[in-house]
Amino acid sequence: MTDHLPWQPRGTVYGTLLNFWREQALWAPKMTEVPYKAAPKAPVLYVKTANTFACDGAAVPVAGEVWASASLGLVVDGFESNLAFTHAGQAQAAIKSIDSPPIAGCVLLGDLSLPHASYYRPAIRFRNRDGFLPCAPAVTPLRQVDLASLTIDTRVNGVLVQRQSLSTLVRDAATLLADVSEFMTLQPGDVLMLGNDCLEGGTRPLARAGDRIEISAPGLAPLTHTLVQEAA
Repeated sequence: MTDHLPWQPRGTVYGTLLNFWREQALWAPKMTEVPYKAAPKAPVLYVKTANTFACDGAAVPVAGEVWASASLGLVVDGFESNLAFTHAGQAQAAIKSIDSPPIAGCVLLGDLSLPHASYYRPAIRFRNRDGFLPCAPAVTPLRQVDLASLTIDTRVNGVLVQRQSLSTLVRDAATLLADVSEFMTLQPGDVLMLGNDCLEGGTRPLARAGDRIEISAPGLAPLTHTLVQEAA
């Protein structure tokens, strides 16, 4: 990897569902219904495939409205530009307490999706369309970020449409890593997203072709991308 190229994931990207208390509370009554009949005990994950990866500044084709969600991704160690920080013991204390996997840093991601009703079983065609994971241009070392109080802002055409606070996570970064590591091994280059919150009432920010989406958080490289009309 060369420093002048925008960052892109080198492994598998895992998203996390229902990891903010507001959405957890909204879905709680449905968790006891068929077919689950109980709240999930382990993290509920999904995968963003390689065709979804898009660089900062990308023009992502869409056919209609999309959910324009933002998330913070933890990047599993294996990136040359971040190894020094991790090996020097400068990672955040909560993450250092996790022996495996070591975390190189974190990055802002745009987790686009077509709107859908079923949150437990979203079809791949909703979340995994081409370009549906725009990525900030650089991974930020954890020593520069206070994960416990971090806020992530999403703006559409310059208007703030959502502010997410990681203080309202169901599982904070260290807990999520530990719980995921109980049933699977994250590999160098993999990315684990902490999740994205809903708005009041359970909706998510909407955007469409022609919109410009900006995602920012203190201390992290910002992410900007646009939506364009999908070719017929």
